[in-house]
Amino acid sequence: MSLPSSLAGRLRLPVIGAPLFIISNPDLVIAQCRAGIIGAFPALNARPPELLDRWLERLSSELGPGDAPFAVNQIVHRTNERLEHDVALCVKYKVPIVITSLGARREVNDAIHSYGGIVLHDIINVEFARKAIEKGADGLIAVAAGAGGHAGTISPFALIAEIRAWFSGPLALSGAIATGDGILAAQAAGADLAYIGSAFIATEEANATEAYKQAIVDSAAADIVYTNLFTGVHGNYLKSSILAAGLDPANLPESDPSRMNFGGGAAKAWRDIWGAGQGVGSVHAVIPAAERIAQLRAEYEAAKARVLGA
Repeated sequence: MSLPSSLAGRLRLPVIGAPLFIISNPDLVIAQCRAGIIGAFPALNARPPELLDRWLERLSSELGPGDAPFAVNQIVHRTNERLEHDVALCVKYKVPIVITSLGARREVNDAIHSYGGIVLHDIINVEFARKAIEKGADGLIAVAAGAGGHAGTISPFALIAEIRAWFSGPLALSGAIATGDGILAAQAAGADLAYIGSAFIATEEANATEAYKQAIVDSAAADIVYTNLFTGVHGNYLKSSILAAGLDPANLPESDPSRMNFGGGAAKAWRDIWGAGQGVGSVHAVIPAAERIAQLRAEYEAAKARVLGA
């Protein structure tokens, strides 16, 4: 694994719990880290901004060297008016991993590197991947076809192969991974880590409505709709939530990408229109995060045994 040994050695399963807008909170992150995977949350989930200080203080005090490290996601798009404030708090608490999204910013990378933190930048194609590394990111999160939320359209096999042709650093793969078999497949394809989001929406700790959690359980890949209508960036959403909003999933208009907004407007979109990836068909119950991770770990070990025994 190309993660620093100080971080990789603390993982019991090669997984990052993806930072879920609105949904990820300290309870979920702590449960994930204690169960042996990297837990992550978007800085923008802490509202008002002052709450982020308390969240980071809690995570720093309650998680120890026997737990997996945690990560904070920073939206570095120009519409994020909180970025400078939130990055300063990451520096204050020496957040081990920062995940950056929607643009690569050299000054953000430099700030995280100032105390020895590492930056993983999420990308949907090789062009964006090269730009992120050129601007100082330590690693990449390849957001492939089928991923929940803001997602790309490239096959995970093609995207990983093209990145590994020139980049040997830390690499996570996102895209419909919701089983231990999928985690092993991500590694076989060339990734170090699997990046799993939708499966953790249907957990007891997640800050999602019971209706949202049950919709994850009740849905399959065919129930996912890909559109840029709600935030200006293409993403995957549950068809049932679009129907509940009075919209026709088969006839959604295109949004103007120049009107992207990751403040209150995006929060409303993600509250009413539910993001999810194509891996939802493998999620069959709402359970505690630790139980979900134990299930993933058992599936992962069984998949390794099956492959090695072939």
